[in-house]
Amino acid sequence: MLKTFEQNNYYIMFDDSLISDDIERCFDPQYWEQLNKVTGSATGRGTTWFVQLDAIQGALRHYRRGGLFGKIISDHYVFNGWEGARSIAEFNLLQKLNQLEVNVPRPIAARAIKHGFFYQADLLSEKIPDAQDLVDILQQRKLNEAEYHAIAIQIKKMHQAQVNHTDLNIHNILLDKQGNAWIIDFDKCYEQTGSEWKEGNLKRLLRSFNKELNKRQIKWDMQDWECLSKAYHQ
Repeated sequence: MLKTFEQNNYYIMFDDSLISDDIERCFDPQYWEQLNKVTGSATGRGTTWFVQLDAIQGALRHYRRGGLFGKIISDHYVFNGWEGARSIAEFNLLQKLNQLEVNVPRPIAARAIKHGFFYQADLLSEKIPDAQDLVDILQQRKLNEAEYHAIAIQIKKMHQAQVNHTDLNIHNILLDKQGNAWIIDFDKCYEQTGSEWKEGNLKRLLRSFNKELNKRQIKWDMQDWECLSKAYHQ
């Protein structure tokens, strides 16, 4: 069941069916370390901490800016209401996609802390078990037709839900050991009407394949793209 918790300077949204831990402390990595529940981490723009909850594993992320501006103001954003906070917006978007049975992480808890005209944000979401992103897999082997079909179906379902994934790339698509495809990282993504933008998502994904082909020599070629594209458009 979704619940909210609000004080003067912070707002928390959480699913109490997925977390029973101290909701006010669960966004602090040290809290999980003290409980000996940190199972790993990954480093990108910041550090994502993997933590063990009662029934599932979670991925805890503090929102950070990228680029040159991020070096000046690393993790503060202009406040324009709790619902506009990036963590709350991503939580709500993941919740909608889960209800529509798109394979995305389940949102567990989101927090925004207000500091004057600015805020900081954190999100705890499900860590997909036994899954790797496409970059890691394609450095080892080619994908088969069924796997490209599974990826295409999830992208299509996301688009049918009218969700624009503004950073659709092969780092943000996972495959688990059962061959299921998952889409992750919905920061700055949003619902959008119409259909014109959907081909833009696909073009961005194609650029990502080509980029990693040149950068990491992934095992991929245009025939693979045609397989994915055909499954998406059928």
